Amino acid sequence: MSLVLDPAAQDLLFREARTANAFTDEPVTDEQVQAIYDLVKYGPTAFNQSPLRITLVRSPEARERLVQHLSEGNRAKTAAAPLVAILAADNEFHEELPQLFPHAPQVKDAFFAERPVRERAAGLNAALQAAYFIVGVRAAGLAAGPMTGLDAEGVRKEFLDDDHTPLMVVNIGRPGPDAWYARSPRLAYEDVVTTV
Repeated sequence: MSLVLDPAAQDLLFREARTANAFTDEPVTDEQVQAIYDLVKYGPTAFNQSPLRITLVRSPEARERLVQHLSEGNRAKTAAAPLVAILAADNEFHEELPQLFPHAPQVKDAFFAERPVRERAAGLNAALQAAYFIVGVRAAGLAAGPMTGLDAEGVRKEFLDDDHTPLMVVNIGRPGPDAWYARSPRLAYEDVVTTV
């Protein structure tokens, strides 16, 4: 069975797309980021909780503050990327549930009254949204360089608050020369899928 999605779009979003490690200096506009968000906001999360929060790092001063919290191997590419997004989980997402899940407003208190429960749910569902975000960046014709090599507590203190947990940093832009490493192997279908 073939996929409904056009083969060129399959290549753009998946087969030819890889993590970018170098970018041109062409800027990424607020309009592009809004178009990405307006597409990926429809990705599913449990109870439509939508806990992902995005901090765009544009100014040189903010970039310098961020770079010091990244692993050594991630610093230069983040310093040079046209745009950097900090993707974080909002651990107080439940406050938005009456608006986001209006047909069952009791979910806010019935399921998410306790902070540890919210943190687990926010982490999982924001990670789902982060994956949608990366695909959305690709759909915009841009390249994404997602990285988890960071001092999460340092990033949280520098850019967020106690209610937000950083998940990753994503460099965004047009791929530059030598932007890609060679494609790494993938597991075969029969190594991943089990039928019971």
